[in-house]
Amino acid sequence: MYDRILLPTDGSDGTEQALAHAVEVADGRDATIHALSVVDRRLYLAADEAQKPDLKATMQDDAQAAVERVADGAAEAGVGCTAVVRDGVPSREILEYAAETPVDLVVMGTHGRSGRDKLANLGSVTERVVENTDTPTLVVRIDDAEA
Repeated sequence: MYDRILLPTDGSDGTEQALAHAVEVADGRDATIHALSVVDRRLYLAADEAQKPDLKATMQDDAQAAVERVADGAAEAGVGCTAVVRDGVPSREILEYAAETPVDLVVMGTHGRSGRDKLANLGSVTERVVENTDTPTLVVRIDDAEA
Protein backbone atom coordinates (compact mmCIF):
# COMPACT_ATOMS: atom_id res chain seq x y z
CA MET A 1 0.00 0.00 0.00
CA TYR A 2 2.82 2.40 0.84
CA ASP A 3 5.53 1.93 -1.77
CA ARG A 4 6.72 5.54 -2.09
CA ILE A 5 6.87 7.77 0.97
CA LEU A 6 7.62 11.47 0.56
CA LEU A 7 9.53 13.10 3.39
CA PRO A 8 10.02 16.83 2.80
CA THR A 9 12.87 18.30 4.82
CA ASP A 10 14.11 21.77 5.58
CA GLY A 11 17.19 20.39 7.30
CA SER A 12 15.94 21.13 10.80
CA ASP A 13 16.57 18.75 13.67
CA GLY A 14 12.86 17.93 13.77
CA THR A 15 13.25 16.03 10.52
CA GLU A 16 14.76 13.17 12.53
CA GLN A 17 11.42 12.66 14.28
CA ALA A 18 9.52 12.61 10.97
CA LEU A 19 12.14 10.27 9.51
CA ALA A 20 11.62 7.81 12.37
CA HIS A 21 7.93 7.58 11.46
CA ALA A 22 8.66 7.28 7.73
CA VAL A 23 11.15 4.47 8.39
CA GLU A 24 8.61 2.70 10.61
CA VAL A 25 6.05 2.76 7.81
CA ALA A 26 8.59 1.81 5.13
CA ASP A 27 10.22 -1.00 7.08
CA GLY A 28 9.01 -4.41 6.02
CA ARG A 29 7.04 -3.00 3.08
CA ASP A 30 9.98 -2.67 0.71
CA ALA A 31 9.00 0.99 0.40
CA THR A 32 11.27 3.81 -0.70
CA ILE A 33 11.53 7.15 1.04
CA HIS A 34 11.75 10.19 -1.21
CA ALA A 35 13.62 12.94 0.63
CA LEU A 36 12.75 16.33 -0.85
CA SER A 37 14.20 19.70 0.07
CA VAL A 38 13.07 22.89 -1.63
CA VAL A 39 15.27 25.94 -2.04
CA ASP A 40 12.75 28.70 -1.35
CA ARG A 41 13.30 31.07 -4.26
CA ARG A 42 11.35 33.83 -2.52
CA LEU A 43 14.23 34.20 -0.07
CA TYR A 44 17.07 34.59 -2.53
CA LEU A 45 15.02 36.66 -4.97
CA ALA A 46 14.34 39.16 -2.19
CA ALA A 47 18.06 39.57 -1.51
CA ASP A 48 20.27 42.34 -2.82
CA GLU A 49 21.43 41.65 -6.41
CA ALA A 50 25.04 41.27 -5.33
CA GLN A 51 24.08 38.71 -2.66
CA LYS A 52 21.69 36.57 -4.73
CA PRO A 53 24.22 34.18 -6.28
CA ASP A 54 25.99 33.39 -3.01
CA LEU A 55 22.74 33.10 -1.07
CA LYS A 56 21.24 30.77 -3.66
CA ALA A 57 24.37 28.60 -3.68
CA THR A 58 24.37 28.40 0.12
CA MET A 59 20.70 27.49 0.17
CA GLN A 60 21.27 24.78 -2.46
CA ASP A 61 24.17 23.36 -0.44
CA ASP A 62 22.00 23.34 2.71
CA ALA A 63 19.15 21.62 0.86
CA GLN A 64 21.51 18.98 -0.53
CA ALA A 65 22.92 18.35 2.94
CA ALA A 66 19.36 18.02 4.31
CA VAL A 67 18.33 15.31 1.85
CA GLU A 68 21.65 13.52 2.33
CA ARG A 69 21.02 13.37 6.10
CA VAL A 70 17.63 11.77 5.43
CA ALA A 71 19.17 9.35 2.93
CA ASP A 72 21.86 8.40 5.45
CA GLY A 73 19.25 7.82 8.16
CA ALA A 74 17.14 5.70 5.84
CA ALA A 75 20.18 3.67 4.77
CA GLU A 76 21.08 3.02 8.42
CA ALA A 77 17.57 1.60 8.86
CA GLY A 78 17.88 -0.51 5.71
CA VAL A 79 15.34 1.55 3.76
CA GLY A 80 15.94 2.78 0.22
CA CYS A 81 15.91 6.51 -0.37
CA THR A 82 15.80 8.89 -3.30
CA ALA A 83 17.18 12.37 -2.56
CA VAL A 84 15.83 15.33 -4.53
CA VAL A 85 16.43 19.09 -4.33
CA ARG A 86 14.08 21.49 -6.09
CA ASP A 87 13.88 25.23 -6.46
CA GLY A 88 10.59 27.06 -5.91
CA VAL A 89 7.92 27.69 -3.31
CA PRO A 90 8.13 24.81 -0.81
CA SER A 91 4.46 23.87 -0.48
CA ARG A 92 3.93 24.03 -4.26
CA GLU A 93 7.00 21.95 -5.02
CA ILE A 94 6.02 19.34 -2.43
CA LEU A 95 2.52 19.07 -3.91
CA GLU A 96 3.90 18.83 -7.45
CA TYR A 97 6.42 16.16 -6.49
CA ALA A 98 3.75 14.14 -4.69
CA ALA A 99 1.56 14.21 -7.79
CA GLU A 100 4.35 13.56 -10.32
CA THR A 101 6.03 10.64 -8.58
CA PRO A 102 3.27 9.66 -7.45
CA VAL A 103 3.78 8.99 -3.77
CA ASP A 104 1.48 6.94 -1.55
CA LEU A 105 2.13 8.80 1.69
CA VAL A 106 3.56 12.15 2.75
CA VAL A 107 5.25 12.33 6.16
CA MET A 108 5.85 15.85 7.48
CA GLY A 109 6.65 17.47 10.77
CA THR A 110 4.87 20.37 12.40
CA HIS A 111 5.47 22.41 15.50
CA GLY A 112 1.71 22.75 16.04
CA ARG A 113 1.84 26.49 16.57
CA SER A 114 -1.33 28.42 17.22
CA GLY A 115 -2.41 31.93 18.05
CA ARG A 116 0.29 34.58 17.76
CA ASP A 117 2.99 32.07 16.87
CA LYS A 118 0.95 30.88 13.90
CA LEU A 119 0.24 34.43 12.77
CA ALA A 120 3.92 35.31 13.02
CA ASN A 121 4.76 32.38 10.72
CA LEU A 122 1.87 33.14 8.33
CA GLY A 123 0.80 29.52 8.24
CA SER A 124 3.01 26.57 7.64
CA VAL A 125 4.20 24.54 4.70
CA THR A 126 2.71 21.46 6.35
CA GLU A 127 -0.68 23.10 6.67
CA ARG A 128 -0.65 24.14 3.01
CA VAL A 129 0.28 20.65 1.88
CA VAL A 130 -2.37 18.96 4.03
CA GLU A 131 -5.06 21.33 2.76
CA ASN A 132 -4.15 20.83 -0.91
CA THR A 133 -3.32 17.16 -1.40
CA ASP A 134 -5.37 14.02 -1.89
CA THR A 135 -2.37 11.92 -0.84
CA PRO A 136 -2.61 10.47 2.68
CA THR A 137 -0.45 12.60 4.97
CA LEU A 138 1.07 11.69 8.30
CA VAL A 139 1.77 14.82 10.33
CA VAL A 140 4.33 14.33 13.10
CA ARG A 141 4.25 16.76 16.02
CA ILE A 142 7.83 17.94 16.47
CA ASP A 143 8.82 17.98 20.10
CA ASP A 144 11.20 20.93 20.46
CA ALA A 145 12.77 19.26 23.49
CA GLU A 146 13.92 16.40 21.24
CA ALA A 147 14.63 18.48 18.15
